[in-house]
Amino acid sequence: MLISADNLQFGFNGGSLLENVCFSLNEGERVGLIGGNGEGKTTLIRLILGELEPESGTIFRKNGIRIGYLAQNGGYDSSNTVFAEMRDVFTADIRAIEALRETETKIAQTEEHSAEYRALSQKYEALNKQISARDSYNFEVRIRTVLNGMGFERNYEQTIATMSGGEKTRLQLCRLLLEEPELLILDEPTNHLDMKTLFWLEEYLSTFKGAILTVSHDRYFLDKLVSVIYELENKKLSVFKGNYTKYKVLKAEKTAYLLKEYEKQQEERAHMQEYVDRNLVRASTTKMAQSRRLALEKMELIEKPFLPPVPPRFTFSYGEKPYERVLEVQNLRLTAGEKALLENTSFGLMRGEKCAVIGDNGTGKSTLIKEIVRGKNPAVKLGRFVKIACYDQENANLSPSETVLGELWGRHVTWDQTKVRSILAQAGLPAEDMDKQVRMLSGGERAKLALAVFACEQGNFLILDEPTNHLDLAARESLESALKTFDGTLLFVSHDRYFIRALAGKILELEDGTATEFKGTYDEFTAYKMQTKAVQKAIERDTSPTVSQSSEHKESYYRSKEERAQDAKRRTRIKKIEEEIATLEKEDAQLNADLATPEVTANFSLLTEKCNRLEEIKQKLDDLYEEYETLI
Repeated sequence: MLISADNLQFGFNGGSLLENVCFSLNEGERVGLIGGNGEGKTTLIRLILGELEPESGTIFRKNGIRIGYLAQNGGYDSSNTVFAEMRDVFTADIRAIEALRETETKIAQTEEHSAEYRALSQKYEALNKQISARDSYNFEVRIRTVLNGMGFERNYEQTIATMSGGEKTRLQLCRLLLEEPELLILDEPTNHLDMKTLFWLEEYLSTFKGAILTVSHDRYFLDKLVSVIYELENKKLSVFKGNYTKYKVLKAEKTAYLLKEYEKQQEERAHMQEYVDRNLVRASTTKMAQSRRLALEKMELIEKPFLPPVPPRFTFSYGEKPYERVLEVQNLRLTAGEKALLENTSFGLMRGEKCAVIGDNGTGKSTLIKEIVRGKNPAVKLGRFVKIACYDQENANLSPSETVLGELWGRHVTWDQTKVRSILAQAGLPAEDMDKQVRMLSGGERAKLALAVFACEQGNFLILDEPTNHLDLAARESLESALKTFDGTLLFVSHDRYFIRALAGKILELEDGTATEFKGTYDEFTAYKMQTKAVQKAIERDTSPTVSQSSEHKESYYRSKEERAQDAKRRTRIKKIEEEIATLEKEDAQLNADLATPEVTANFSLLTEKCNRLEEIKQKLDDLYEEYETLI
């Protein structure tokens, strides 16, 4: 057991935040911590870390436990380069290797069978065991594996101080992965990651030796990684076995059962009280009534189960149905400044299709949908009676100085105030928010307002850019449900894979300046991509270069038969070494080129295989150069 808590109580300024919190976190366990904003997730983490002390109750930490913590927007201050900073993690390994080499040198200079020789031999054996146990010789391979997987393959020599906040957070995660703590605590680790990096991280964490406690709104990530859900709700912590999808089922069953038991007891108590009220004053039934009253007083009351606030509700509808072909894009060229994002891009959407646009950061996803909405490019054609409604992830269409009520009402001045307030309330904006200025809203509140405005546009072709940003899990699921029942056409950009899986029947992938259509669900798309990579890997293996053999060169004249034979052997070996060096250097260059490709960086096993081979080549080249110098 790594961490356990018993009846933890904690609050701020006299108010209670956590009550009777109990849990046990064991070695190797994968736990997802979920709950609404303000429920105490960060506070619980700080209690686990020892940054806060509970008001009552106890928290146990394994003696000497090593905990690694990634804060949601963790800073990273360092004047080092990226690779040098990661190399610091392996200082003990580097010192052990250096000590081993020093010991080797001393052994070579010490008289055999002496006391000093035996002491040095024992030290050498101990160092060798330590290095083998820690796999110290492969520390550079491990660094490259993690950095390349997390998207830093071209940033080894970049100074950390020059990086953006998101890059620093990703780099901090790299360091934590290399440090391999016993307990890894991650707060929204999927922020700032594109899909390729997300898949790599999930695969890497699946083989992570320590325990993991993660706070995340990424339901796909939770489904892939965790086997236990901790839910903080109404000051209490509940534990559910299973991933996020399993938790949803178990939570619904638990709530339904508790509510049924509560209502059953309330009904029973009402009947008993009614009997007491009717029969207490009658002489013939007084004893029975008193007995029932006593039973009522002794009855252990079932607490009414907490029912979470009603999630926001969205409705998408339209007036006029468009023609069957809604969108046609032919030979579109898309640029950002001087950079070409897409070349000769063609695709289309039929009425009722729901299409997700995916791709790495910087491939042009948002630029593409903005170009479609702009409607001035001759390569983009809309069908007849198509009415676009667009949701912008930055909510740039909202006026910061306008009130919440005025933002929607000003767009529909013929509506009465009651209708406007009702729509905003359904979106999760209560009466006390009506007079707030938009600039005073939180990110989640602003997103709900923007979605209410968006729904009221009544488009038959909805275009959305990262609609789940800033939304909590309940709001995301409500939006999913509304868009599922929408029978119009949908084109959206999202990093939320659970959201994509729930909605998309077509995938448009942007990669290397091209757009590729895939007709099928997101699960079918990912299966296809994995199969394609496996085939490509097999092709690369079958077509890898082989060492060519040259004919033996013979000298025509030597002073003696022995000299002739020895010189021929030496020259043959020199020629063979030159060929081996040339072949290995060629393979080394190819491997380094491969490590910078998206196909390799997204495939953890292939990336590790190539990094290991690179290390083998480096060692082999060192040996060959040393032998070459002695022969020439």
